[in-house]
Amino acid sequence: MTVDYICREVAKLKRKYGEDDPFKLVKAMGIFVLFEPMGHRIEDCNGFFLAQSRKKAITINSDLPEPLQRIICIHEVGHAVLHAKQSGVCAFHDFSLFEGTSRAEYESNVFSADYLLDDGVVLDMLNEYCFFFAAAARLRVPAELLDFKFRILKLKGYKLDAPFVSDSCFLKNVQVPDEDNEC
Repeated sequence: MTVDYICREVAKLKRKYGEDDPFKLVKAMGIFVLFEPMGHRIEDCNGFFLAQSRKKAITINSDLPEPLQRIICIHEVGHAVLHAKQSGVCAFHDFSLFEGTSRAEYESNVFSADYLLDDGVVLDMLNEYCFFFAAAARLRVPAELLDFKFRILKLKGYKLDAPFVSDSCFLKNVQVPDEDNEC
């Protein structure tokens, strides 16, 4: 599945539902969302998607901060949209977001970055000469998610140089950025 295809799927969802908020989107899509405590440790599950008998459900670790739950929610929506047809029963368990080893996880990360981060907003911040990590903080996303958006923008033809390549296990140690950080 190409990045272009994933971005078209994101655009279709935004047109169809007109929702920027992942929690409102899942409700509009008829996907059940459950919040369950799963722990704070590195090895604890962040969330998962399950599809069975045309019913879809996302479970999110309620022990995580709300901004991170929002990212996990849209990541799981990515699985629902991109991967639910792979089998009659499928589940995607996310122990670390932005995992670099699985094709399905990579695709869901691209989906998340494109859904949550508007091209124009990201490009405006770059035009303001905003430092990469300050931009991530202003957007209230981990720098690794912004890195995925940079990759998408580069594939769309924009000339950008991201300052680093995402560590696939970054959410093991992630902290939600402060919105007080300035460019």
